[in-house]
Amino acid sequence: MYQTRKILPIMFLTTLLVLKIPSKLYAQTVVQENLSSKTETASKLEDATLENVVQYAIKNHPQIQQSFIDQRIVENTIKSKLADWYPQINFNYNLQHNFLVQTSIIGGNPVKLGVDNTSAAQFSVSQNIFNRDALLANRSQNDVRLQASQATTNTKINLAANVSKAFYAVLATKQQIKVTEGDIIRLQRSLKDTKNQYSAGTTDKIDYKRVSITLNNTLALKKSNEELLKARLQNLKSLMAYPENEELVIVYDTLQVDRDIMIDTLQQSDFTSRIEYKQLATLKNLREAELKYNKWSYLPAVSFNGAYNLNFLNNTFTDLYSKNYPNSFANVTLSLPIFQGGKRKANINSAEWQLKRVDLDVKNLKLSVNTEYQQALATYKSNLAVFLSQKENMELAKEVYDLIQLQYRSGIKTYLEVITSETDLRTARINYYNSLYLVLSSKVDVQKALGQLNY
Repeated sequence: MYQTRKILPIMFLTTLLVLKIPSKLYAQTVVQENLSSKTETASKLEDATLENVVQYAIKNHPQIQQSFIDQRIVENTIKSKLADWYPQINFNYNLQHNFLVQTSIIGGNPVKLGVDNTSAAQFSVSQNIFNRDALLANRSQNDVRLQASQATTNTKINLAANVSKAFYAVLATKQQIKVTEGDIIRLQRSLKDTKNQYSAGTTDKIDYKRVSITLNNTLALKKSNEELLKARLQNLKSLMAYPENEELVIVYDTLQVDRDIMIDTLQQSDFTSRIEYKQLATLKNLREAELKYNKWSYLPAVSFNGAYNLNFLNNTFTDLYSKNYPNSFANVTLSLPIFQGGKRKANINSAEWQLKRVDLDVKNLKLSVNTEYQQALATYKSNLAVFLSQKENMELAKEVYDLIQLQYRSGIKTYLEVITSETDLRTARINYYNSLYLVLSSKVDVQKALGQLNY
């Protein structure tokens, strides 16, 4: 018992020293409360603006939920690794009956070495003092958490870009349908006028038939756009993880959309603002920690161990626990591999090459980001030029149509010219909204290349 009293203070002091090491490890919040592994049931979105649609997608898409779950898994893995810093306390129990007790010859006389019944109980404690696995977990935990968080951020950025493009596609199609509906109303009015003129004998069938043909084509175009809208809405809902049976009505401000088109084309790309670079920087930190870990393989592993044993020995089973013959011990173990066939050196070399490879990944990222930005910027400028041209064409086509319509009613122009100007106006409007979608989509690509999409 005296030995036990000596061991317990040593174990207590050692535990305090060890607990002091990881006490700061849990100072941070383990995982944000919104990183729940349970996916909430998606609800209807009332105000479906672009920002709300993106936020809805980030909240409900399975890929984002999977990223949150991955963060949870990483957090629990870190806890598991850091647990090696804490004292490991164990209890073992044994009960044994010897049918034949071993006999040995001592001084020419046979002597039994033991008793018929034995029972033992052991309380043991072990404490790592220096262990490179636990030390690696301690020093790299923040980078491991950051790596998981950055993976989630990368998923959010890609999802936000895709959702934005899908939103603009729906917007452009809805605007085309709106334009077509206006054309149909106008053509139906013209059809009525030309029919009345034909019935009155002031014109022949040609004008009436031309209006009918144009109206039929416009109705077919409207039907085509309505089917296209269904497909694009479904694509947007899929990216949002939106309930299929719920209606999604997007909300937008046409004037604000026009203002949102412009972007500063004089900006220079900075690859360090990209999430991919931040991921590589975190990976480099982890590779450096791994290199140190392999270098620590030349250092000894040191641990403290202690145990208190209760031993019960008796030939009579009913009296087995009547008397205890305890013993206890404490020791410090130092383990130092001397020769492992060059394994440690090979692991260090491998870790060094992996670190160099990350440096090359950073250089490659810098080149690819610059190329990606230049391509995205060129596409944006091209689409912007087309958009501005189509906007001007639409305004001119509207002026021409209004003028010819007025001249036709005054008897100066033929109805063929009215139909032609009507077709030009419709084509100009369709081209305008197509170019609007393209320029907005290419703007998203530019912002992504600049690292300006942050979620």
